[in-house]
Amino acid sequence: MYALLALYLLEVRGQRGAIVKTLNTTSMLDALGKRFNVPVHETGVGFKYVAPKIIETNALIGGEESGGYAFHGHIPERDGIVAGLYLLDFVVQTGKTPSQLLDHLFELVGPHYYERIDTDFPEERRAAIQQRLHDAQPSQIAGFKVIGINTMDGFKYLLNDGGWLCIRFSGTEPIMRFYVETTHEEKVQELLEAGLKLAGLR
Repeated sequence: MYALLALYLLEVRGQRGAIVKTLNTTSMLDALGKRFNVPVHETGVGFKYVAPKIIETNALIGGEESGGYAFHGHIPERDGIVAGLYLLDFVVQTGKTPSQLLDHLFELVGPHYYERIDTDFPEERRAAIQQRLHDAQPSQIAGFKVIGINTMDGFKYLLNDGGWLCIRFSGTEPIMRFYVETTHEEKVQELLEAGLKLAGLR
C-alpha cells in the first residue's frame, strides 16, 4: 500500500519530495526513490520518529509498516481517509484495478514478498536474546549474503537480493517481531525460520 501511494504521488500527480519510512517498511520505496530521483529517509519504528522527519525534510509522504501514512500539504500524522481517497483516485486516473496497479508497481521495482510473525518470548531471557543478536554477525542468512546490519531499532539484516530480515522487541507489547521482505517468494518462510534461530527461539 505504501509503495502504491508513493507511486501515485510521483507518477500520476508528478509531485516530488522526500519519502520517509520506518526501517521495517518495504524496500520498494528505496527503488522508487532511485527511479524518480527523490531521497528516502529511514527512521526507527513508530510515528513518533516519522512525524519529526516529515517536518524536517518537508517530505512528500511518510509512513510505517503498520499502515499509517501522512502526506505533504496535510498534517504530519496518519490519515487513513486521505490515503483511501488517493488510492481511489489512482484507480480513476489510470483506469486500472488495484491488482493491475500492483502489477504495474512490480513492473517498475520487481516483485517483493513480505511476511511478519509475532511471538512470545520468556521475559527473563530478554537481555540474553538481545546480547545473542548483538554478538551474531552472520555472513549469510537462508542462502543470501548479508551486506549490512542496521541496529537503529532492533537488528535489520540487509540481504544481497535487495531484501532484508528484521528482528526487534515490540515497543508496546511483550512480544518479539520478525519481519521479512525478499524478491524470492519461496524464501519467505525460510528467512523467518532463520530469524527465529538467530534469536535462539528455535
